[in-house]
Amino acid sequence: MSRLAHTVVSPSAMGHSSLKLHTSAALSTLPRDLISLGDYSAEQIGALVESAADFKRKTKYEGQAFHPDEPLKGKTIAMLFSKRSTRTRVASESSIAYLGGHAMFLGKDDIQLGVNESLRDSAQVISSMVDGIFARVGAHEEITTLAQHSTVPVVNALCDANHPTQILADLLTIWEVFGERQKGSLFDVLKGLNVAWIGDSNNIVYEMLAAMPKCGMNMSVCTPSKYPIPEPIRQRAALDAEAASATVSYCHDPVAAVRGADIIVTDTWVSMGQEAEKAQRMVDFDGYQVSMDLAAKGNANKDWIFMHCLPRKPEEVTDEVFYSDRSVVFQEAENRKWTILAAFNALFSKK
Repeated sequence: MSRLAHTVVSPSAMGHSSLKLHTSAALSTLPRDLISLGDYSAEQIGALVESAADFKRKTKYEGQAFHPDEPLKGKTIAMLFSKRSTRTRVASESSIAYLGGHAMFLGKDDIQLGVNESLRDSAQVISSMVDGIFARVGAHEEITTLAQHSTVPVVNALCDANHPTQILADLLTIWEVFGERQKGSLFDVLKGLNVAWIGDSNNIVYEMLAAMPKCGMNMSVCTPSKYPIPEPIRQRAALDAEAASATVSYCHDPVAAVRGADIIVTDTWVSMGQEAEKAQRMVDFDGYQVSMDLAAKGNANKDWIFMHCLPRKPEEVTDEVFYSDRSVVFQEAENRKWTILAAFNALFSKK
């Protein structure tokens, strides 16, 4: 494969001399909160990804151990996690430290988030004492309630409908990998790429559909017939795709879905809270394992890559794919830090 893993694509290498100016202008227009990338324009999404690439280059390759301006100095960011986490927690706490702030981790056993106190009341109380909220919750209405009643910016660390910081990391990873082959700006690289989703109808694919079509990427979404993509999400994705001259299609045949794919993506078949459904889901997802054989039968593009937000189970993807040079899962995981860092810098450092 003509791919260099763990490549950092610097803005200058992409031939985008006015990148910083464009990025700064787009970041200045961001909404107060980051609940879903569906609320952001393609330009705003791109600005966050470009900012993340810049942070990664400066920190990892130029030795910048902390932000010279310490934009979060004297600020406390509340991390409300009602669900356990590895990548999200490590990425967010290290990002807050890099920006000079204090991370206050509040797990489900630490505070009365929605227990003995309404989410509305919790949002008002917590936001009166901190400078930003990063919340990993269950239902989508929990994150929207927090945002509605908070007096400080709220960033969605995960809910059952969205996972914006994950898809920002995915876009950065895709830019790094395919930008090594095709020099150009972020959108020069993303436009026209074919993404195949093989898996559940869940928050990851919902967020992909909220962001990738508007960035000019084509999507082929394959889920078992019992697990359809909700119609409002399909309608929104169709409008975004049409505006960006992209395509979105749906099917229940993994072989058909990967035809011509540049990127094959899957995720867990059993999300947190669905453990009681595991036995039935193993039956329903039979034939959905990503493998070299699946890619060959479906005639995926010769340099296709594999992505997964982790943690991964063997039934979702074979070891042959997961640990191959086609897999960029660990690069993708690391990029959670850089995109969370970019989001925190853009949203929490505002005066």
